Amino acid sequence: MNENNKLGNLSRRHLIKYGGGFLGTGLAATVLGSNLNHPESVVAQNIVAQNKEVTPDVALQKLMEGNARFVEQKHQRPNQDLARLTEVAESQAPYAAILGCADSRVPSEIVFDQGVGDLFVCRVAGNVASSEEIGSLEFGTMILGAKLIMVLGHARCGAVQATIQGGRFPGQIASIIDDIKVGVERAQREPGTNKLELAIKANVKYQVEQLNQSAIIGDLVDKGQLKVVGAYYDLSTGEVTLLT
Repeated sequence: MNENNKLGNLSRRHLIKYGGGFLGTGLAATVLGSNLNHPESVVAQNIVAQNKEVTPDVALQKLMEGNARFVEQKHQRPNQDLARLTEVAESQAPYAAILGCADSRVPSEIVFDQGVGDLFVCRVAGNVASSEEIGSLEFGTMILGAKLIMVLGHARCGAVQATIQGGRFPGQIASIIDDIKVGVERAQREPGTNKLELAIKANVKYQVEQLNQSAIIGDLVDKGQLKVVGAYYDLSTGEVTLLT
């Protein structure tokens, strides 16, 4: 990170220190206030209370244990019944957030053996931390209370492959490619023969860096209330491997 970015990051942290309380209170009131008149609000409050007991490390452990069940085909399929739908109908308190690729082969709730209301999922080609994705994850962590953000890249990612190949791209596709270029350029300097895999993993690490520059996310990390990690999904085995 260059000096200007460091200063910008510090100033944003400073803003959150003095203004985040007001911002957080206003958003929380908007999201949760309407639940008070619903009989289900007590159930929703219980869900929120339960998730407050989850630490970032516990959240990561729950995700990885769920993936192990998926790989071993020992699915529990938690929180996928009608009772769960009723519980979360009026409010949500996901314990973890996923920034994943839009690839149809990587559905987060399935590969981590989770259910309705467990994960706050943002999916976009190349799992890039665009301003919209960062804003969504700021909301998912500061307001909804997710304790973990996982950036999940995957084998044979078409967006990363297209970035490596280069060329001109129609429509808004080019904006996604631009967000992946830094990771691809870093991978070119790394040893190894599988340049695509190296680029996919480098892209994940770069997107983690982008998330950590968010004043809101960075503040939660500094307070020990949030962890941001990168991971790699093997399409052939279904296994998720941590990168950061």
